[in-house]
Amino acid sequence: MSKSYRFVVTGRVQGVFFRRATQQRALQAGLDGWVRNRTDGAVEGRVCAADAAALDAFRTWLLRGPDRAQVQALQWEDCEDHLEPGFEVRG
Repeated sequence: MSKSYRFVVTGRVQGVFFRRATQQRALQAGLDGWVRNRTDGAVEGRVCAADAAALDAFRTWLLRGPDRAQVQALQWEDCEDHLEPGFEVRG
């Protein structure tokens, strides 16, 4: 059974290839979902998978992000979204 999560990452997370790195990490792990920049400077997304270990590893990665990022906080909440296969970067 798949689990879905909403995440919001704050800190220095825009202009540091955070969305693209998040997409690459998710696709490597076989996760579905999307990621986008918010107007308040945060990055948000949804992620879904049946593999709890893959979701845990993805969540851990979000806490640090790519090399140039400086993550201050991560919000990670259950959600009921039904996501299409794949992982996309949204505008």
